[in-house]
Amino acid sequence: MEHFTPVSALLGGALIGLSAVLLLWFNGRIAGISGIMSGLMATDGGNRQWRVAFLTGMLLGGAAGQLLMPDPILFRTDYPTALIIAGGFLVGFGTRLGNGCTSGHGICGIALGSKRSIVATLVFMATGLLTVFIMRHIVGLGA
Repeated sequence: MEHFTPVSALLGGALIGLSAVLLLWFNGRIAGISGIMSGLMATDGGNRQWRVAFLTGMLLGGAAGQLLMPDPILFRTDYPTALIIAGGFLVGFGTRLGNGCTSGHGICGIALGSKRSIVATLVFMATGLLTVFIMRHIVGLGA
């Protein structure tokens, strides 16, 4: 975050939006990553192919971005492993509880005018803000 530029944020947001529009346009599917991933585990045949292609494109795009950026993103390694595992579990639990993730609700659902998605996204954001506050100012991790 030390070298944040609005251009990189705008470009990243535009690419995410473009991928969501193209998936909806060509496949009639919502680009909700948790739904794509869970559907990958439950389906086979042609329904599996587009899911694998979409998820592979996400991974390759992230890898390309990491290689092409002048200052690659550095991952934090100073958090306790148990905390990372608990956080991953809670994200997965919240995704199931909210019937979707930030991409499905926050990008696609809001764009489609879904009230449920607007509420879900507000809850995601409030929970994230509260979690950061607790972890930084009460627990003392991060900074």
